[in-house]
Amino acid sequence: MFTRLANAIIRFSTGPVALAALIAFLAFGALVLPGQSQAAAAYSGDAGSPDTSFIYTPADLQRMAETYGAEGRAAYVRARWQFDILFPVVYTAFLLTALGWAAARAFRPASRGRLVVLLPLAGALFDLLENLCAALYMALYPPAVGLLAFLAPVFTILKWLSLYAAFGLLAGMLIAVLWGSLKPRKAKTAKGGSS
Repeated sequence: MFTRLANAIIRFSTGPVALAALIAFLAFGALVLPGQSQAAAAYSGDAGSPDTSFIYTPADLQRMAETYGAEGRAAYVRARWQFDILFPVVYTAFLLTALGWAAARAFRPASRGRLVVLLPLAGALFDLLENLCAALYMALYPPAVGLLAFLAPVFTILKWLSLYAAFGLLAGMLIAVLWGSLKPRKAKTAKGGSS
């Protein structure tokens, strides 16, 4: 099942599709993220935010909820079900198509290495689970819900680890593809120069 899904993503990830996803990702980052960051800073102050933190504890989450106040918690919940539904779709589409395009060139058709294209799906899933737990925690606060306060930080770190790994793999695969495309030219140049 995973192999079929990975191969379908790779088939779909043509150059124009990957380029369109890149443009959407960059446009979202330039046009939407700054406004969202300003809005989040207005209610979070110096307390931080679960979705932009790498590591935090249940106690940190409780401190954030207290600092936000009722209006800030409501704004946080709204943002999770508006902005933070769309952003994972945008970055996942970019990572899937970019990794798919690179995997088609970096791996043979039967290679299990092609499964790396599925990594962004894990990041998106953990992102949505983090948003669900953190938004429910903020919506129900007080009283603090212990299980949500425990799960939100776990999903956050899993999200970041998955996404860092996906971006790292993408960079490595693009370098490998570029290196592979240059090697035949170098060989031809060396042959042409020696004759």
